[in-house]
Amino acid sequence: MIFNNKFVLASTSKSRYFILKNTGLSFTRHAPLCDENKLKKELLIKKTTPKKISLELARLKAFSISKKIKNKTIVGSDTVIFINKKILNKARNLKEAKKKIKLMAGKKHSIYSSASVFYNKKEVWHKTQKTTVKIRKLTDKEINIYLSNAGNKILNSVGCYQIEMGGANIIEGIKGDYFNVMGFPLFPFLNFLKKINIEKLK
Repeated sequence: MIFNNKFVLASTSKSRYFILKNTGLSFTRHAPLCDENKLKKELLIKKTTPKKISLELARLKAFSISKKIKNKTIVGSDTVIFINKKILNKARNLKEAKKKIKLMAGKKHSIYSSASVFYNKKEVWHKTQKTTVKIRKLTDKEINIYLSNAGNKILNSVGCYQIEMGGANIIEGIKGDYFNVMGFPLFPFLNFLKKINIEKLK
């Protein structure tokens, strides 16, 4: 593989952009050209594990761009939240967001974040990480205040919170990687880049 220092991130996620931009890496963004909801439904019917669903969706996104852009390193990513033996979907409005937060309040949930790297339609690397998050016990009043302060921007997050912003106020603690909660297995990805760059110098 000929690694390009300037890769393409197959994602419109602001959190993933924020994570990678702050590392100083050079990259561009491209919206995935695929129907991820269709694949997700198919995988759920097959009773696929949340870890596998996260990875397969990341692969789908990366592959969809790799088919269109040759000789470029494409990075796809996806995050799945698992609680009470169910996978959460994004809330469509603040009313749904309140229900999801009430469901998670006082409980632990698992976050699986995956990254997949493609080059000329072939996967060259992937990684899935798990982080456990516990949401504090919350009263209706506390949830309403949180939603009022957070606004519609939390609808872009599966868990209806953004740990790097106001979401930290409703979290009791996490076990695992902080960046994984934001939606990207950053340290494994950086280690992959370092390995590739070292191999280029040999």
